[in-house]
Amino acid sequence: MAEDASHNFIARFQGPTFDDMVEALTKGFGSLDAWRTGREKPLDWKVGFWGDEGLSLVSNQDTGDWGARTAHGTPETLAIVVPRTGVLNVGFGRTVVEATPGRLLLMNNLESDWVSIGAAPHRSDTLSLNWTILAQAVAAIFERPLIGAMELVPVIDFSTAAGQLFGNLVQTIILGMRNNGPLLHSPIAMSNLTQALADLVVRLIPNRLSHLLDNKIHLIAPRHVRRAIDFMYANIAQPLTMQSVAEAAGVSIRSLEVGFRDFKGATPAAYLRSLRLHAAREDLRDPLNRQPLRDICLKWGFFHFGRFSALYRAAYGENPSDTRRRSGG
Repeated sequence: MAEDASHNFIARFQGPTFDDMVEALTKGFGSLDAWRTGREKPLDWKVGFWGDEGLSLVSNQDTGDWGARTAHGTPETLAIVVPRTGVLNVGFGRTVVEATPGRLLLMNNLESDWVSIGAAPHRSDTLSLNWTILAQAVAAIFERPLIGAMELVPVIDFSTAAGQLFGNLVQTIILGMRNNGPLLHSPIAMSNLTQALADLVVRLIPNRLSHLLDNKIHLIAPRHVRRAIDFMYANIAQPLTMQSVAEAAGVSIRSLEVGFRDFKGATPAAYLRSLRLHAAREDLRDPLNRQPLRDICLKWGFFHFGRFSALYRAAYGENPSDTRRRSGG
């Protein structure tokens, strides 16, 4: 990726105190729990941010030696971090990933445990992509909802072919947004580049679903499979049998099962279950939804709460109650 030609950005906020810096970063990233290792050292920071609900850019510069984690209730995003100077470490359980200039870092802001900035001059640009847009890209490419974590490779080297292609797009977007740039004055271009960014994440960055790109599962499904899926979506909250789904698709149950296995990698029943799990998750992530967990479970056709919890945990790596607690609902 070409080095940024302009190292300067217009600071929306700046100052010498750590607490003020955290408050400024919160406006760009959402709620943070932050700490500083060397509070006796001067900080001298500045922060700028631009963007919309789909994609935003935060540029920050400081003297380092601090850390943070995403607080509960923060919207889910894919953070694409471009380190300019200094070292940035991210903790995922027992795994620590290091990002330095020349490497690009990707992380789901709700899956990382902490971020640590080294004790040296630090500057970075971070694009935050609304996770819903990424999930929509997955659904468009594979014709099924995103269930569970993406498990994206967290670090991309700019020296690789994929790194150069992806990095050049990231840099183009950053330069177009920074300092209230021209991209922010062209909603159509902004939308197109945001969609292109999400699409390249799915197609270029190694992840849990990458193997499907070399399989016919990612090809356009035959008409009877698409009719079945449309029928499932239209009646997702209603009691459904596979016989009724097959009849709506105009094929036998056997043909329906073969079509789903070949083009969706799942049985029709498993596919419907994944749609309902996803719908339940959206309810649990909605801070305005006050329905009890059991009511949400029943709403989406799961009549045994223990079984629902086990399926949910297998799909998303957390309990339904964890999802609701993190959303602040």
